[in-house]
Amino acid sequence: MCGPAGAPGSPSAARRLPVCPWPGLARRAILAVGLWLAGQGACGAQTAEILGAAYLEPTEAYAHGVLGDAIEYRALRLTVSGGGPDRLFRLGPDHVFEDIAPRLVDLDLDGRSDAVLVVETDMARGAAMALYGADGKLAETPHIGRSNRWLAPVGAADLDGDGRVELAYVDRPHLAKTLRIWRYEAGNLTQVAEAPGLTNHQIGQGFISGGIRDCGAGPEMILADGRWQTIMAARLQNGQITTRALGPYSGPKDLQTALSCTN
Repeated sequence: MCGPAGAPGSPSAARRLPVCPWPGLARRAILAVGLWLAGQGACGAQTAEILGAAYLEPTEAYAHGVLGDAIEYRALRLTVSGGGPDRLFRLGPDHVFEDIAPRLVDLDLDGRSDAVLVVETDMARGAAMALYGADGKLAETPHIGRSNRWLAPVGAADLDGDGRVELAYVDRPHLAKTLRIWRYEAGNLTQVAEAPGLTNHQIGQGFISGGIRDCGAGPEMILADGRWQTIMAARLQNGQITTRALGPYSGPKDLQTALSCTN
């Protein structure tokens, strides 16, 4: 499994890397007001494999800067298999993608990426986590509730082995520091667990630390404790999040090292 886009030491270490494939990993109303299909012929789009994704149309309209600069994005482009046209989804004037890179997700666990995971922010209501498929938005979590409030993705996988994909993020990693897990099923996202005192981002960093690993005993999430002193592993088991300490935290590379199953 792979960590979030932009983890130090990974190929996505640069802020705003446009494409982030996550093979094998895994919003309510459509807020995208423009859908551009490069030509017609969207036949089979619902089952199209998504091969790549990128944010486009940079903007400085939302002056939050949590990721170290003033640039966010207005559009999301998906590249699909079978020679089909790229999909381009444009947000309305009061929304931005406040994120590093879109992440490919395998929602039906068939080994093919059929969605992307993004952070979509309402300028008045803060960030939400959203899923887009080849035909548009599939589902999203509620927005945090106010401007300048953000969430940092951890990843997506079948975290408890029940055959359904869960999405994980840290809600307000600089304030609330709460790990939240949502399950995707039948076109909806439902929160299934939360745990306080965990984080994966510091203000101004152009990357998100940690992610999801599987060292042979099932998926577990790698984060830091809320005081950035300890590397933490978290699991979803029987509807609850359990955590254990892996060792002291001295810098972002410690979380990247933990993803490689060396501790």
